[in-house]
Amino acid sequence: MSKILLIPIVFFFLLTPVFLHAQGDVNAGEKTEEAEVKYPQYQIKGLLQARYLESFGDNVDVLGVHHSTGDVTQQSFDIKRMRVGLNTKLSEATEVVILVNLADFKSDTKGKVLENAYGKYTFSKYIALTGGQFRPAFGIEELVPVDIIKSFDFSNQYYEFGKNGWTSFQIGASATGAFDIGKIPVNYAISVLNGNGKNVEMDKDNGKQYSTRWVFELSKVHKINLGLNGGFGKVFKEDVFAVGADITSDFKLTDRMSFDLQIEYKQGTNHNLYFSLPAANRVGDVSNYQMRGIYFLPNLRYMVNYKKLTAFELSCRYETFDPSYKVNSNVRQTYTPMISLEFGKAYTGRIEMGFEIDRFDRNVPDSSTYNDELFLIQLQLRL
Repeated sequence: MSKILLIPIVFFFLLTPVFLHAQGDVNAGEKTEEAEVKYPQYQIKGLLQARYLESFGDNVDVLGVHHSTGDVTQQSFDIKRMRVGLNTKLSEATEVVILVNLADFKSDTKGKVLENAYGKYTFSKYIALTGGQFRPAFGIEELVPVDIIKSFDFSNQYYEFGKNGWTSFQIGASATGAFDIGKIPVNYAISVLNGNGKNVEMDKDNGKQYSTRWVFELSKVHKINLGLNGGFGKVFKEDVFAVGADITSDFKLTDRMSFDLQIEYKQGTNHNLYFSLPAANRVGDVSNYQMRGIYFLPNLRYMVNYKKLTAFELSCRYETFDPSYKVNSNVRQTYTPMISLEFGKAYTGRIEMGFEIDRFDRNVPDSSTYNDELFLIQLQLRL
């Protein structure tokens, strides 16, 4: 890392806690004695997602890949995730988190398996520092575990922005915290990342990606939150950027029924696509390769509380995403209707059934860019 880059990073992490610590609890000196809490404390977590898949696409397999010749596997059982995690609190302010996905052993494990591996130190509610491999805050989905999302999986934009270093599991450092602007609660995150994914020996270049997220709680009653995201950086000496905006809400319709909605928009440089192409096939510079997408995820929840059945949910995410809308545009529209039965609290047990329906402006034979209808039944158990 060059001295020019090192100085602002060190300055940021040394100065920020000192500055915000001055805004701490003015009643700190009035604390009463409490029962002694013993450390370290351990919490083991786990997640199993087992699926039955059936593809109804024309010569498209259960992974969404089209085959112009040969046999096509259109029915299969699958283990999507088998996660085991350990959260350790070393003190009131210090914690270490480890998360692995054992289902990744079914294929090439390079760059897989280990997901979370980070340490976090909390100075106060205003500032906490995180370092290691983690999911940086850059949208709604980055702050929600996959086992409690309202659909089968994350959106297409989440995975594409992950390939470009903004979302999913990344290696770097982050500062997070919360404060109030008048009567509006605000949460923030500022991250510095390598930007080349998880489980890599070192950064792919000397460039870093800087991102930030700000969430404003506009209504506590209806849980209306506005999120704003922005990022910039350099990849192989080329300037890259990403921006986004999102809004969430949760309305209680009756004592048993509620309706929540997520809307998220993102746009940014698809430098992963640009650098994957042979130099002779690139059109202009990296700024010509930009991705953008938006999704709507409404979810209706009805509390049943009958014997072991807790709730019934009905959702349908609609997403439109274009990985390169300036050059060779090919919009992908995805519909994901889903029915979910919840057993126990906080999705301890969950049975989901529905479809993932993809429609492209232009099909590309013998690739995953091809129209498809995938039927899913998913069993989810979490610890």
